Amino acid sequence: MRHILKLNRSLQEPIAHIEHSYQFITFDPETHSEAWLDLNNLIFAKHPDQGNWAMKDLENRMAEPWFDPNGFFLCVHNGKIVGFCWTKIHNEFVNQDPIGELYVIGVDPTESGKGIGRAVCTEGLIYLKEKGIKQSILYVDDDNEAGKGLYKSLGFN
Repeated sequence: MRHILKLNRSLQEPIAHIEHSYQFITFDPETHSEAWLDLNNLIFAKHPDQGNWAMKDLENRMAEPWFDPNGFFLCVHNGKIVGFCWTKIHNEFVNQDPIGELYVIGVDPTESGKGIGRAVCTEGLIYLKEKGIKQSILYVDDDNEAGKGLYKSLGFN
């Protein structure tokens, strides 16, 4: 049975950019949709929610009121997307400040261990903080040890 954890992190403290030799850009739907979808489906091939997306799945998310391409960060190396962090801001809560979410995070398996996940997540957290968000969340499968280790090292608990 699948067990999903919800992790939290304050965005009150300063967050520094992480220097990396790869380029970090924001998502452009016209330019990046196909390549992002291919990478997403490679990374999440066996994931019940995030894998096996069609273009319509991506288009449906982009049509949501929370979608902002400026909060969708791509890591690019030699013209190829090798990692990403897609953020989401929850404004729907009554009598509660908005909450930022690291919505989808992925790194090309051939690029694993190069600090891409840490760097791209940090870009997402900085973006949320600069939007005035005070708290961030993310969801991770309990059996994703690598992901949990990364997120805990980024201050999530």
